[in-house]
Amino acid sequence: MQNTQTNIKAEKIKLDFKDSKYATGRRKTSIAKVWVKKGSGKIYVNGKLYNEYFSNDNHKMQITRPFELIKQPTQYDVRCSVKGGGPTGQAGAMVHGISKALVMFDENLKTTLKSEKLTTRDSRAVERKKPGRRKARRSFQFSKR
Repeated sequence: MQNTQTNIKAEKIKLDFKDSKYATGRRKTSIAKVWVKKGSGKIYVNGKLYNEYFSNDNHKMQITRPFELIKQPTQYDVRCSVKGGGPTGQAGAMVHGISKALVMFDENLKTTLKSEKLTTRDSRAVERKKPGRRKARRSFQFSKR
């Protein structure tokens, strides 16, 4: 019993983000707290590498997009804490937070990231269900007889 507890503590990664920039990203109902610092290109999400956390290739590609746009894919390390929503919203929130933190590092990157609309919060969210309807806009099936 004691042996398994020490293994779990050993696996927990201690990340040093003292000289980092912090930003908050949001998408749908997801909130991402993002710390970015100069480093070697590692991206951690809730203590795991982003390759392990996200299984969908589109989400992985979406997260690395801000770094590819500024042509520095291995210059920064990212630590992120994400909660709420699903994987798509969480990936979008991370992209928003990463982009905002990169702009804090270098103001010259703002035009590149803003032209791709990565620094703007995507305000689209699920429409609420209306009374007398099956979903937000879908009606119940009509039967003449």
